[in-house]
Amino acid sequence: MERQRKNTKKYSFRQPDLKELRNLTSYVLDPLGFTARFGKLLPLLTTQLLPTLEEYPYLVGIPILDQLPFNGLESIPTSREIAGMLHIDESLVGAHMTTKGGIQGLPSEFLIAQATMYGKAMSEDAFEAIFVLIIYELVLFPNIDKFVDVNTIRIFSTLNPVPTLLGDAYFSLHMRNAKGGGAIVCCLPLLYKWFISHLPQTVAFKENKGCLRWSTRLMSLTNDDISWYNCVYDGV
Repeated sequence: MERQRKNTKKYSFRQPDLKELRNLTSYVLDPLGFTARFGKLLPLLTTQLLPTLEEYPYLVGIPILDQLPFNGLESIPTSREIAGMLHIDESLVGAHMTTKGGIQGLPSEFLIAQATMYGKAMSEDAFEAIFVLIIYELVLFPNIDKFVDVNTIRIFSTLNPVPTLLGDAYFSLHMRNAKGGGAIVCCLPLLYKWFISHLPQTVAFKENKGCLRWSTRLMSLTNDDISWYNCVYDGV
């Protein structure tokens, strides 16, 4: 009798190089104030079911603003507008603005250098603006390697990223599932935090003393083992 083959799909995840971005965290002078202004972005830099609009704001620490989310129809910001957002000289922005993958943007190396300069000068407003934009591109909305595109800049200008984060996750998961596997491109640390939040919180499951593979651990779970909803989301 022929053995039935398992209908499984293989997925991979884009993992951007965050080494230089992590180095910039040393210039964050007030971590608590930074979190209050921009949400729980810093923990996403160290983070090794279907997400909901209530869960994502809680996990990332950024409220959903009462305004239209990013839809791609917004006007492309000018060099002057970008310079104003980032506290960078307009001529510098214009000189480094380039096109990559058919979309305009700025090289991340340029922005990291600017953030480092302002961080060393303890210019908090300028440093934080550039630093957060880099996090938006490399962590929240990974697209083109080492490149901060204008779509991310437009999302950053509104400081209302949660609806787009959730949409990115759904879209990428759906596309990869439809194609039978492939690279999932979305905010991986946030998706991981969401996934882990629904798993058993027992010491035995967390420690995994038997060093079991994730597939084995997950296949052993029952409906009662899953944390389907947390009351902390009621106030979101």
